[in-house]
Amino acid sequence: MNLKKLFVLVLLVACAIAFFAFDLGRYFSLAYLKQSQDGFSQIYQQRPLLVTLVFFAVYVGVTALSLPGATILTLAAGAGFGLLWGTIVVSFASTIGATLAMLAARTVLRDTMEKRFGNKLAEVNKGIDRDGAFYLFTLRLIPAIPFFVLNLVMGMTRIGTRTFFWVSQLGMLAATVVYVYAGTQIASIDSLRSILSPKLIGAFVLLGIFPLVTKKTLDAFKRRKVYARWASVRPKTFDRNLIVIGAGSGGLVSALIGVAVKARVTLIEANKMGGDCLNFGCVPSKALIRTARLRHQILHSANYGLATASTSFSFREVMARIHAVIAEIAPHDSVERYTGLGVDVVLGYAKIVNPWTVEVALNNGGTQTLTTRSIVIAAGARPFVPPLPGLDAVGYVTSDTLWDAFAQLDEVPRRLVILGGGPIGCELAQAFARLGSDVTQIEMAPRIMLREDEEVSELARVALQADGVKVLTSHKALRCETSSDNNATKTIVVEHQGQVKRIPFDALICAVGRVARLSGYGLEELGIPTHKTVDTNEYLQTIYPNIYAAGDVAGPYQFTHVAAHQAWYAAVNALFGDFRKFKADYTVIPWATFIDPEVARVGMNEQEAKEKNIPYEVVKYDLHELDRAIADSEARGFVKVLTVPGKGRILGAMIVGTHAADLLAEYVLAMKHGLGMNKILGTIHTYPTLSEANKYAAGEWKRAHQPVRLLQWARRFHDWKRG
Repeated sequence: MNLKKLFVLVLLVACAIAFFAFDLGRYFSLAYLKQSQDGFSQIYQQRPLLVTLVFFAVYVGVTALSLPGATILTLAAGAGFGLLWGTIVVSFASTIGATLAMLAARTVLRDTMEKRFGNKLAEVNKGIDRDGAFYLFTLRLIPAIPFFVLNLVMGMTRIGTRTFFWVSQLGMLAATVVYVYAGTQIASIDSLRSILSPKLIGAFVLLGIFPLVTKKTLDAFKRRKVYARWASVRPKTFDRNLIVIGAGSGGLVSALIGVAVKARVTLIEANKMGGDCLNFGCVPSKALIRTARLRHQILHSANYGLATASTSFSFREVMARIHAVIAEIAPHDSVERYTGLGVDVVLGYAKIVNPWTVEVALNNGGTQTLTTRSIVIAAGARPFVPPLPGLDAVGYVTSDTLWDAFAQLDEVPRRLVILGGGPIGCELAQAFARLGSDVTQIEMAPRIMLREDEEVSELARVALQADGVKVLTSHKALRCETSSDNNATKTIVVEHQGQVKRIPFDALICAVGRVARLSGYGLEELGIPTHKTVDTNEYLQTIYPNIYAAGDVAGPYQFTHVAAHQAWYAAVNALFGDFRKFKADYTVIPWATFIDPEVARVGMNEQEAKEKNIPYEVVKYDLHELDRAIADSEARGFVKVLTVPGKGRILGAMIVGTHAADLLAEYVLAMKHGLGMNKILGTIHTYPTLSEANKYAAGEWKRAHQPVRLLQWARRFHDWKRG
């Protein structure tokens, strides 16, 4: 505990003890107020300024310490100063005292509360940032809610001191006037209860509810305003309950949910059903990684006690297998399947022409116009291509186009440059290196996989370099060139620490990230704001309450499983939002990078915890100690778990190793349902399996939190039992 916190705590405790030890509460009773009214008036007439200042200081002190007596002092102000001056004095004294009480609670308690309830308080603070002043004002209008409780509670949040002061000043004014006025009529008051009659309490409750009603009314007015220019084209009836634009993960799930609840749904897709994941991303890349891993294992067969082997293969057949895998999975996302489930699937380019109408330029010619109650935009994302001089001239592929382009090659590209050190770049770099390419990976940042902890990035770099990848970090790509000789050699020019290098290549893959598809389907015409993604609220609504967005186009995560997760919220809110809406929940989001060894995590890593100033403890279990990993010759990597200090509650988990993404599911489940390390430790894990790593990590946590004193007594007990 720092000195500032200790000083404030000691001061508060000392004042509270003094208040009760000297029975100072007897001076804050209605009877004492009536008895001393005449004497107070005489002193005030003789020395008005001094009396006012002393009264002001006492009021501030009582309020700041959250001591009983503020109500009596407010009555005393009315009795001694009159309505106008009494209201002014009490208004400022109560606000200053409330602010001091809030700051005291913040100093003494907030750090402790954040350690125990960091994630929940983070969500509360988001709400405070957005609507905190409004709700504080509303609660201040209702004197039935103890003001000192509000002071303490708001001290746990990150509401600004100035905001707290002026909102409290305004919010408490109505109740202050009532109590000060009651003080001017002190002779007729028999008890404090007589001040607030049921009718007056009801009036205050209505006063407190009034801002909420006003907010709802303003929201309705804003909705009416945003729709105003479309009022003349709003259909009286609708062809559909829901139109979904895009048949990737987010769109497919949205459509499925719609038909599952018997809504009439149209799904519009301009390109291929299944979206990026099936056709260009997750599926083909994992098929490539599997082939590359098998070849790597064959070439390293000596690690498994077998004679050293070699491989020969046709790269064209490798790419053909990838397309065969896509074709085998494609029926899961096909037009036929979704039509059979009741979804009206339309192939063509959609354009939202007004909030209820979508026009489709059909792929087979012609147009179709549909009206709908609600729309879910699930347009996905596309690879970002940097504005690199000469890039178009030398030619390049992206994570979307390489599958068709490379399928035409008889051999793997001999010299391959990959721009980007994120998950996509790392996966492709390792896979093609294992298939025989001379791979150079260029990353402008100081390390690859920048979102992960440094030790994870370093382990990934070592793994890629072990497979022959030249990992160039802190290298900035400047331009691409083609030599003028007969060979027409392609090169990329990079800069590192002031030195310029030229790297020749036969093929170049741009893998520097993906950007949301924001143009071509009507956002501009409707005036829907975008900032890298479509702007949405916590319910995934755009500025038009009947138009939603989900998946990569909505952000903040570009994962297939997050798109499906968001799709539930978007579809349910779109169809049933008139009755109840659900806020999208991102508290437990897992992700993985499928290099070898795999990198997977959920929740916070150390890097994020430090950035957010969230206290944590770390427990780590190295996989080189795991029996199954040793048996499989896969004894590399670790399990690392972040927990609340002194507690088993999990803040985040990171696994680096074979099948890390599969092993992570246990921690995802635990975090989602509030299960701590003790629960994982108490769960039977099959031997010998990789999943035991999770149990052993929990065991490491348990050893670090042994009840030392209790074990000392246990040792004495056993010593005594032995005689």
